[in-house]
This record gives sequence, C-alpha cells and structure tokens, in this order.
Amino acid sequence: MPALDADTLLKAYAIGVFPMAMSRDDPELHWFDPEKRGIIPLEAFHIPRRLARTLRAEPFRVTADTAFEQVMRLCAAPGPGRSETWINEQIVDLYTELHDRGHAHSVECWQDDEMAGGLYGVSLGAAFFGESMFSRRTDASKVALCGLVSVLKAGGYRLLDTQYLTGHLTQFGAVEISRRDYRRRLAEAIARPAQFHSRALSSSSIVSSMLG
Repeated sequence: MPALDADTLLKAYAIGVFPMAMSRDDPELHWFDPEKRGIIPLEAFHIPRRLARTLRAEPFRVTADTAFEQVMRLCAAPGPGRSETWINEQIVDLYTELHDRGHAHSVECWQDDEMAGGLYGVSLGAAFFGESMFSRRTDASKVALCGLVSVLKAGGYRLLDTQYLTGHLTQFGAVEISRRDYRRRLAEAIARPAQFHSRALSSSSIVSSMLG
C-alpha cells in the first residue's frame, strides 16, 4: 500500500474500508473490507448485570480525549492474552492526526491517576468506528465502552462499527450484518451530523444515562 495520509484515510472509512498492519513491527498497511461486519446497535446496547454493579460502584474516573496517543500506544502494547497487536507507528501517526483534526476520539479510565483502560476510534458524521481497546484493571475497557456509548447516544450518533464480531462484544448486543447492509447504514449515518461531547463524560453521567 502506498503511504497514506489522513484525507485518504477518511475517504476509505466513508466507503467502509479500513487499514491494519499485520503486526506491530510490520511497516506495511493493508486494506480490509470484511464480507460480514460487526456493529453494536446503539438502541440495543446491553450492560451485563455484573458490569452494572461495577458501574454503580464507580471504580474509575472516566474521561475522553485527554490522552489520545497514550491510549493508542497502550492498545498497541502486548498484554495478557495477546502477545501481538496490529497497531504500528504509521497507524499511531495517522490516527493522532485524525484526532488533532477532530475525527478520532478516545475514552480513558483512570484509577489512582494511572490509566486502567481505554479505547479509541474514528468519527465521521454520525458514525463511529471503534478501533481498539485495552484493559489493565478488571472491567476497565468495558467501562470505557459504556462511556463511549453514553457519549455517542448523547451526541446523536447512528452507527457504532466494531469491524468484526467477537464473543467479548456479543455480551453488549453486538451483531453481525452483511457488507451490503453495513454500507447502507454507513451511508445514512455519515450523511447526518453528530457531536462527540467529550467534556460531558463522567462516571456519574454514565450511570445516569446507561442505568437510569
């Protein structure tokens, strides 16, 4: 793949295509356009009972867009159960530029001033494309996901793309749809305006919006 720039990357997302490296040390990027696509319908987002108890206990301080590059680098780092990741330096540079331009966002979970978990993704119109998440404390990435959904609902988003369906995501209501259905939903979502209200995010707001 020729060297990418941020504008080309946004155009790719607009048609349902995204890049990945084969490994963290691989300098090359490759395009992906899965035949089956994972999404989490925002209106059907489900919080497992045990996680609901965790949310009510508010064990983490939750923020958004306060440490975007750090989130990316922690997502790129090997961790328990994953010795390899797909986020290389070109990915970090590209998505950090998208963040600087308001097209990529992160959610962070903190415990004792240390980042316990987080996630990041790309925003285009009313579509949000989840890219990666990490966790250094039990449930931290799950709380970050709940925070993301809270922000997306408040901001008028219509589509939360998870790229692939995993067993981890099905507990939150993730489903798999066809490429054709995905592209229809994508076109409708990116044609609509939405706002990522990062400053409104807090543990209490997540509990209020997600659990009532």
